[in-house]
Amino acid sequence: MAEQEQVKPLAPAAFRDEEEALSTQLNLRKRRYVQCCGCIAALSLILAVVVLVLFFTLFRIHDPKIKINSLTIQRLELINGSLRNDVNVTLLADVSVKNPNVATFKFSNSTTLIYYGGRVIGEAIHLQGQAKARRTLRRNVTVELDPEKIEAVPSFRSDLNSGAFSISSYSTISGRVKILKIVRKRVVVRLNCTTTYRISGRQFIGETCRPELDF
Repeated sequence: MAEQEQVKPLAPAAFRDEEEALSTQLNLRKRRYVQCCGCIAALSLILAVVVLVLFFTLFRIHDPKIKINSLTIQRLELINGSLRNDVNVTLLADVSVKNPNVATFKFSNSTTLIYYGGRVIGEAIHLQGQAKARRTLRRNVTVELDPEKIEAVPSFRSDLNSGAFSISSYSTISGRVKILKIVRKRVVVRLNCTTTYRISGRQFIGETCRPELDF
């Protein structure tokens, strides 16, 4: 009986030790769980910031730009104050497409219309192509002008006597920019230009252009 009375008091102490060990393990697990959640939250925040920075800088779609570098007219022949109707007048345009984006700007067939006196006197089709990332694509565009349409403009005679013609052009390029198959945007670039052609010097002067952009 004495031995049994000496053993009994040890049971509660062992039980308390087990409780303390279990509590310590639970606290350790909670601490690790909180730390893990904190690390995940921090990584998520950093990733969100990186994505936002990339979206507003690297992944941002900038406006492609069209520029007419030079214009030249060939085969403008006058006979007794009239244009030769059997020979089409040729307008040569040096056009450049500047792509400031980090991805290629791919465009489909585009058009350039030439106006004189508010009437279309010539039209050209640009074949599809692409301007590489942060590069400028240059192309020569040839437009055949109809002499009969030129002479049909009411102001033709007075312009001929003054030695200068006011001509305008309207170019349209439709394409798209795609970055890493994530960001895609369709872009339509338009360019309106007005210039004056002097017959005596056979040159264009005073060119003004107004770009337009649609998304």
